[in-house]
Amino acid sequence: MALSGMRGLSVFISDIRNCQNKEQERLRVDKELGNVRTRFKNEKGLSPYEKKKYVWKMLYIYMLGYDVDFGHMEAVSLISAPKYPEKQVGYIVTACLLNENHDFLRLAINTVRNDIIGRNETFQCLALTMVGNIGGRDFAESLAPDVQKLLISSSARPLVRKKAALCLLRLYRKNPDVVNVDGWADRMAQLLDERDLGVLTSSMSLLVALVSNNHEAYWSCLPKCVKTLERLARNQDVPQEYTYYGIPSPWLQVKTMRALQYFPTIEDPNTRRSLFEVLQRILMGTDVVKNVNKNNASHAVLFEALALVMHLDAEKEMMSQCVALLGKFIAVREPNIRYLGLENMTRMLLVTDVQDVIKRHQAQIITSLKDPDISIRRRALDLLYGMCDVTNAKDIVEEILQYLSTAEFAMREELSLKAAILAEKFAPDLSWYVDVILQLIDKAGDFVSDDIWFRVVQFVTNNEDLQPYAAAKAREYLDKPAIHETMVKVSAYLIGEFGHLLARRPGCSPKELFSIIHEKLPTVSSSTIPILLSTYAKILMHAQPPEPELQNLIWAIFNKYESCIDAEIQQRAVEYFALSRKGAALMDILAEMPKFPERQSSLIKKAEDIEVDTAEQSAIKLRALQQTSNALVVTDQRPANGTPPVTQLSLVKVPSMSSNVDHHVAEQGLSQENGTLSTVDPQPSSADLLGDLLGPLAIEGPPNADVQPQQNIVSGVEGVPNTVEATAIVPVGVQTTSVQPIGSIAERFQALCVKDSGVLYEDPYIQIGIKAEWRAHQGRLVLFLGNKNTNPLLSVQAIILPPSHLKLELSLVPETIPPRAQVQCPLEIVNLRPSRDVAVLDFSYKFGNDMVNCKLRLPAVLSKFLQPIPVSAEEFFPQWRSLSGPPLKLQEVVRGVKPMPLLDMANLFNSLRLMVSPGLDPNPNNLVASTTFYSESTRAMLCLARIETDPADRTQLRLTVASGDPTLTFEYDFKIFLSHAANLSFIPSADFSDC
Repeated sequence: MALSGMRGLSVFISDIRNCQNKEQERLRVDKELGNVRTRFKNEKGLSPYEKKKYVWKMLYIYMLGYDVDFGHMEAVSLISAPKYPEKQVGYIVTACLLNENHDFLRLAINTVRNDIIGRNETFQCLALTMVGNIGGRDFAESLAPDVQKLLISSSARPLVRKKAALCLLRLYRKNPDVVNVDGWADRMAQLLDERDLGVLTSSMSLLVALVSNNHEAYWSCLPKCVKTLERLARNQDVPQEYTYYGIPSPWLQVKTMRALQYFPTIEDPNTRRSLFEVLQRILMGTDVVKNVNKNNASHAVLFEALALVMHLDAEKEMMSQCVALLGKFIAVREPNIRYLGLENMTRMLLVTDVQDVIKRHQAQIITSLKDPDISIRRRALDLLYGMCDVTNAKDIVEEILQYLSTAEFAMREELSLKAAILAEKFAPDLSWYVDVILQLIDKAGDFVSDDIWFRVVQFVTNNEDLQPYAAAKAREYLDKPAIHETMVKVSAYLIGEFGHLLARRPGCSPKELFSIIHEKLPTVSSSTIPILLSTYAKILMHAQPPEPELQNLIWAIFNKYESCIDAEIQQRAVEYFALSRKGAALMDILAEMPKFPERQSSLIKKAEDIEVDTAEQSAIKLRALQQTSNALVVTDQRPANGTPPVTQLSLVKVPSMSSNVDHHVAEQGLSQENGTLSTVDPQPSSADLLGDLLGPLAIEGPPNADVQPQQNIVSGVEGVPNTVEATAIVPVGVQTTSVQPIGSIAERFQALCVKDSGVLYEDPYIQIGIKAEWRAHQGRLVLFLGNKNTNPLLSVQAIILPPSHLKLELSLVPETIPPRAQVQCPLEIVNLRPSRDVAVLDFSYKFGNDMVNCKLRLPAVLSKFLQPIPVSAEEFFPQWRSLSGPPLKLQEVVRGVKPMPLLDMANLFNSLRLMVSPGLDPNPNNLVASTTFYSESTRAMLCLARIETDPADRTQLRLTVASGDPTLTFEYDFKIFLSHAANLSFIPSADFSDC
């Protein structure tokens, strides 16, 4: 950027660089923009030199990230300047500030065309560069013929022709009609005879775009591309400046092979032979060296050659050579090379002749499944999924199941689906399939969709020989003290249908089966209870004549759920109780489910419908061609036992609670759902956003009692206080353990109330960190549980105790955290209504002889569900005046706060998700802020706030809050956050690097 002689611009840039903060920079930029705008209004007094200087300033301000909404005409007018400095500035600034749809560009078309068809090469390059950067239909229709003439002109220099080729490529992408296929194909072939490699590289880029849309018109270019590859492979007539670390123009080689992949085949035997000789030379001549840049270039050429070999369906010998080469790549230390090797080997699965060769590298591929890089693990999973068949299904599925226990949550759902599909398609026998699916549910229940357990039920129902074995395996899993809810569903269904086949086995009498299933009832959600009720009815039906004790127990359960609020549970309880009184007739009514009709697997259809990349698409296509196992019978996708499909399983840890606790909680009006205790609270009606307005500014004092929300009562659970604290910053009780936390728990919580990541709790054994993201009334919070010691943490438990206004679902927390390991536990949060109540994490673990238990408040506070919104003076004051006094508008004086400058106070408001509108309040000592509150039961609710300060006494403030919902106005008493957050300035930022 030529700045000589432009002292004003140099001073401006120096001032910007010396700004201490963003606010100073903004003020300096606003001042300069005002000066530039004023000078442009007096354009008649500006010389081209001065106009160039101010246009440069505009560009610099734009590059800093500020919007520039004026001066576009002045920039465009510089394009027609006769001198190079002014014309250069005009072209550069126009290309940066204007897009293809800007009206001012039409004014410059004639000037740009004159520069393109002129004889000044410098002006031609400037014009072609701007057209290529902006593109657009107007430029394409007006300038494409002139650009084409310049490209094929024999008198134009190579520099100009290179820019013309790239410019035509951009115009073709915007409007393909600018290139006439009939008249351009022969000229395109002539361009490929160009000796200048710069022009040839640009022309090859254009050819790739042309043949991608219509390869049939450019068959004459195919032998020219092969000759270009021969020339480069033999390093014939390649200038030194186009040789990169000894490799002749690797970019041109890659583009040429990419263009050849758009042609379906090569019919000429001589051309095909020449091409394969070149490819053979590339495959044999690529070695790994210490120079990273040379490796990158050579591997780019090599992998493009591999793609071309696969596209042309070369002989088996060359394909085997490619597989062997890829086998070496997946064993190297460089992660990029391993990734490309796995990806290309997955693509080679489409070649049926080399599948056996790929299987030789199965051990190395399985090793890649444990790579630290998740992208490599994904590619290894795709490859294992694609290469699996009847011969190696057992080994691959067992490896996936073993990896499933340690895989991150982002991959577990995909792993579960693929393991289920492979087990279904290639099962050597039925019992192995049942074992795999039950192991899958046991290890990754949160990530196993209902389709998977529906599928195993269908197979067991359709195969009588499998039914006793499946029921016995389900009985074994029910012996475990804690199993996932999905395992409870499938086990209960299998025992209900086929448990009578185990009657002669020890521990499998009807009463024993009922007892072990009923133990799981307190731990399941309402979606599972209907299946358990059906199982009880089936057990009672098979126990004819019934045992009186068993019959009374089951009838008591039916009576209990006859008044359940859930219609499905209530209907089943009523009907089963009535049917069970019919005695022997129950055998005919509750007979076994009939066989399901044959149907396409919903799992395979689901996998095919998922949007995946090219490598996985290849594997899926191959899956459809491979021979499947004859062990399984494809069945209909109908819900088991008439139960309608339930929603996706929530990520929740199931706590072990006794039936007494469950009964007590039910009496208290609480719903127990998947590791959380939440009250069944009716949703408040949506209040009008700005209803019944007009009134005085505000009055002091608390609101009326009728607007105060009810407190969340959580009783009957040991160690939980009767009421959750009303505010999110009231300290939780003293920890009842000898292990003392590191740092202040209260300060960590307060810091997380205004931040989205940090450390929530730390002691000598564990560190619990948090990362959160919030969107409208929903939030996702991830708990990072890090074991800091060389011994494992045992008996890990985490239960969420939520207030009534939050719905929380915590993922499965492992019972053991390995040494020096970290686990992630996502927590889904939904805000139901405004409240200051706080959720509590009841966390415990055992380390050696120390049993540690702590109750930690979670920073899912009300301010997290706010979204800042700008409000102008024309919008703010009518809304503010229309919201009359209590309960819609509340005011209170806060005394004894830490003195803060207005700028720091505004930053604090921003951290609390309020947008401060500077200058909106006529009093410069006051601040005005606005935001919107989101909850599931209400729409976006506008909230307004005003803070008034006294310059003579900065230790007291007057706060006024207003909204259209009295509950929201009362609950969002942000003086508490303000008073505590004002002291966070001296607290070090929470260190999250070790978490």
